[in-house]
Amino acid sequence: MAKVLVLYYSAYGHIEKMAYAVAEGAKSAGADVTVKRVPELVPDEVAKASYYKMDQQAPVATVEELTEYDAIIVGAGTRFGTVASQMRNFWDQTGGLWAQGKLVGKLGSMFTSSATQHGGQESTILGFIPTFLHQGMAVAGLPYAFAGQMGTEEVKGGSPYGASTITNGDGSRQPSEIELEGAKFQGAHVAKLAAKLAG
Repeated sequence: MAKVLVLYYSAYGHIEKMAYAVAEGAKSAGADVTVKRVPELVPDEVAKASYYKMDQQAPVATVEELTEYDAIIVGAGTRFGTVASQMRNFWDQTGGLWAQGKLVGKLGSMFTSSATQHGGQESTILGFIPTFLHQGMAVAGLPYAFAGQMGTEEVKGGSPYGASTITNGDGSRQPSEIELEGAKFQGAHVAKLAAKLAG
């Protein structure tokens, strides 16, 4: 049984919702799944004033525990076309793991969100893939076997690089059913691959 960590950062709850969908998919494929989040860098009073979602139940992860998993599925919103600084800060602390080769051979994958349909979802995931590769990890995305990412009948996230959702500038749009299905598919896909790699 593969051990999978869904590691996320979510200011307003959209990525949190996607994270649990990813976890559901990974569990459906037989994985032992843990959902955790990275530390918030914004002071509490600023976060509250900005209406951040403060009641997230997932425990906060430590860098050291990354070695315990066969696969790490990262979720974070895009900020100006790249990953949110909270997630970047967390991974910037993995130099010790890199120096010891502790993540070599593990599987990495990512999902994201943006306010607009073309708000940097693909560049955020593509920009994070080198982090996985520098750690010696293999990389998985959201294959076109998930046909829900295709078509133009509705506005939707998702690309072969990973699942995603679109939030609107005011955060009013929640992940759609097709976006959540993409997240589940990605979780299951990663879990199956991780089991093969760990086997």
